[in-house]
Amino acid sequence: MPKATQDTPRTRAAQHKRIEILNAAVEIFGSKGSTNGTLADVAEQVGLTHAGVLHHFGSKQRLLLEVLAYRDQADVADLDDKHIPGGLELFLHLVRTAFANERRPGIVQAYTVLSSESVTDDHPGREYFEDRYITLRREVTEAFEVLCRAEGVTDSDTIAHAAAAILAVMDGLQLQWLLHPEIVDLGESSEFAITAIVNGVLHPGPPLESYRR
Repeated sequence: MPKATQDTPRTRAAQHKRIEILNAAVEIFGSKGSTNGTLADVAEQVGLTHAGVLHHFGSKQRLLLEVLAYRDQADVADLDDKHIPGGLELFLHLVRTAFANERRPGIVQAYTVLSSESVTDDHPGREYFEDRYITLRREVTEAFEVLCRAEGVTDSDTIAHAAAAILAVMDGLQLQWLLHPEIVDLGESSEFAITAIVNGVLHPGPPLESYRR
């Protein structure tokens, strides 16, 4: 078994400093990107040297991955057991997350920038985002399947499209909100989109082509 970390003033101070560094990294990577944002920028923000930041995280790549994990922790902060729920509760959780994100623009900005960068060659966050989308699509698909069984819906292709669409619309709305927060209401728009997609799966209407005159 791994040895438990003792709760001492020194370990508490180290943990507090790690949180400071993570918050600074969220701001730096969010505003400059992971390439242009440097450890020196982060260090200056928290009153450390470059070596001081490395003492806590080991490398810039490690810090970047810790920032992404830190963001994930924020997503489940409102859940009692820190686990993503299923069925209808998952979609309600996604809506609550969108409203919560309105209060943490720095984390949203860092996530948006890093997720966009992750499609480039050899980006350290690429594997994280690939795994994240695979996991989220599976969780949303499973939540749809729970609702669809109750409604007698069995179209697996539609469920797969809807799972990808919900994630896309949430991330796309975050980008629009960051660019025009005075125009785009992140929480309300996300709730509208998620509700529309869920209803579209459970109670499908005619295709758009049928509206041609």
